[in-house]
Amino acid sequence: MEWLGLVLFAAVVVALLAGYPVAFTLAGVSLMFASVASMLGAFEMAYLEALPSRVFGTMNNETLIAVPLFVFMGLVLERARIADDLLETLGLMFGRVRGGLAVSVVLVGALLAASTGIVGATVVTMGLLSLPVMLRYGYDARVATGTICASGTLGQIIPPSIILVLLGDVLSGAYQQAQLRQGIYSPDTVSVGDLFLGALLPGLGLVVFYTIYVLVKAWLDPASMPTLPRDASVDGQGGAALARRLLAALVVPLVLILAVLGSILGGLATPTEAAAVGAVGALLLALSRRALSLGRLQDVMRGTVRLSSMVFMILIGASVFSLVFRGLGGDDLVHGMLTDLPGGATGALIVVMLALFLLGFIIDFIEITYIVVPIVAPTLLAMGMDPVWLGVMIAVNLQTSFLTPPFGFALFYLRGVSPSQVKTSDIYRGVVPFVLMQLGMLLVLTWWPALATWLPRLVYAD
Repeated sequence: MEWLGLVLFAAVVVALLAGYPVAFTLAGVSLMFASVASMLGAFEMAYLEALPSRVFGTMNNETLIAVPLFVFMGLVLERARIADDLLETLGLMFGRVRGGLAVSVVLVGALLAASTGIVGATVVTMGLLSLPVMLRYGYDARVATGTICASGTLGQIIPPSIILVLLGDVLSGAYQQAQLRQGIYSPDTVSVGDLFLGALLPGLGLVVFYTIYVLVKAWLDPASMPTLPRDASVDGQGGAALARRLLAALVVPLVLILAVLGSILGGLATPTEAAAVGAVGALLLALSRRALSLGRLQDVMRGTVRLSSMVFMILIGASVFSLVFRGLGGDDLVHGMLTDLPGGATGALIVVMLALFLLGFIIDFIEITYIVVPIVAPTLLAMGMDPVWLGVMIAVNLQTSFLTPPFGFALFYLRGVSPSQVKTSDIYRGVVPFVLMQLGMLLVLTWWPALATWLPRLVYAD
């Protein structure tokens, strides 16, 4: 009765689409299936005896401590209005360049991604701040919304990304499981730091793709991205004053980026330790700018607890799901299905990536990371795939589904804060070129895996 595992998976997806809370859906539906299957003689309740040790292991997992720390850092920077200063200053700097305002949005998205790693907050913040300005200066609504959506989702792939932290934890266990299947009893490990380094070059590559597209689009279609008036650009500002303003706006995100990523690249700190450095640094920098009152700090702390609690409750629910799914024989069924596909490892990878892409329309990346990845990753890794490369491919794939019409989450985030004159069809049409660039990056990673694996091997070489 191995097919019961697939029925369990389908039931969980249906319950999530119905709007039930994720963590309780995972645990509740799984326990219902376990009870029914036990009465049918298809499930041993002894599998659930492993749940306390799994929960205790989650409580003692040092890697996952980085989650609330990075969430705290991102929320502090959001409340400190770092994005406001960056957008305004870079807009002045690039204002007289055709398409310069869109270029500034891409650069701000990259800096916020490397400073916060929270996608939804970045898309909403940039939509509120930059979309009215771009429309006021005559930018085509499709270009403006597409640029904002794509730039806001860079937090999915540019470290320190929350999804990379979660993927690193999941892939670490999957990689060890895959090696044990192969008879390797002294398995290698993969860490969050490996994924951070592996995602850095593809993330920066997307920033370059976006910038080139914006500049070429502005050259081919000048009416869609006019230059700013003289009094709204660098020409209307004093050079020394603008330089001081630019330095003041850039110093906060650059200091944090250097503190977090620099400490990891330099081998001075683990990702969890670097997250602590980033959290303290964000707090000190916000206080030095007098941008964080006691009330805002309380909001940040409540938001951190709320988001972190959601992540860990989902993790506990996913532990129940994985135990029941394994007890029903679902792991063996998925392993057999993937290994029997035509094309071997390539065929299995295509099917898994397509499934993740489609699931990204309807369920959040956290659920995908904890529900789907543990099911398929051990089989893919046992086929000889590099865990860092696979993790980066999954992250880019989920970022692409975040952007793809009609169900991409980023599109809904921006739709919620867009002015009434912006049509939903404008948003959908605007992101199409960026989706194609995302798919292009997936193809580049497929043909050239070293783009994701070279930097981790260089940094961690003996």
